[in-house]
Amino acid sequence: MNNGNAMERLYNGLIKENPTFVLMLGMCPTLAVTTSAMNGLGMGLTTMVVLALSNMIISMLRNIIPDKVRIPAFIVVIASFVTMVELLLEGFIPALYDALGLYIPLIVVNCIILGRAEAYASKNPIIPSLFDGIGMGLGFSFALTCIGAVRELLGAGEIFGMRIMPDAYVPCAIFIMAPGAFFVLAALTAVQNKVRINGEKKGKDMSKIQSGCNEDCMNCGEKGCSRRFYGEGKEDTQK
Repeated sequence: MNNGNAMERLYNGLIKENPTFVLMLGMCPTLAVTTSAMNGLGMGLTTMVVLALSNMIISMLRNIIPDKVRIPAFIVVIASFVTMVELLLEGFIPALYDALGLYIPLIVVNCIILGRAEAYASKNPIIPSLFDGIGMGLGFSFALTCIGAVRELLGAGEIFGMRIMPDAYVPCAIFIMAPGAFFVLAALTAVQNKVRINGEKKGKDMSKIQSGCNEDCMNCGEKGCSRRFYGEGKEDTQK
């Protein structure tokens, strides 16, 4: 794998198919733990480690895992890495472990990780799968940190625990409460939509923005999801 392909996978996760702002995946931790920039960054990096390592192992085993049990097998691999990361956080960064709480073990069923395992790692070589996991993880970390920073700034007048707003500023407590997560996510997604619309007006290809796939899942052609999940045309691929 050359440097260009590695950068393409990183760019894909950060910008083109950002799991939060573009694909709108992993909303549970996104909305729940982003009460501060540090919590958002911690959850994002934790997810990135699990995503990158699980992608790599699943890619290594892609020709060994039977198709009928691939999802349970993926979950076993992911759960193993989540357990390791959880124990490391508890032992070395207990403050972050306490802040993230229940959402660390819930990484096992995070749709971003399962989605990349199914859509990319199970079909591609090891190194591209590793960089795909890193790219998606960085995109998730960036999104959670941005949401957490805005909520912390408006709700407490701080970013990463450092005072930013003047002493006269009265914090809007709603932004560090549950509704604040929806307000901030909606605003940041609106910014992303504005960029997409402006790009389309300038004649740029923005077809991948806000859509992880530009096909109809049930009728997506020869190499798409319908063949993998519904068995259409499998006999052709086996010939």
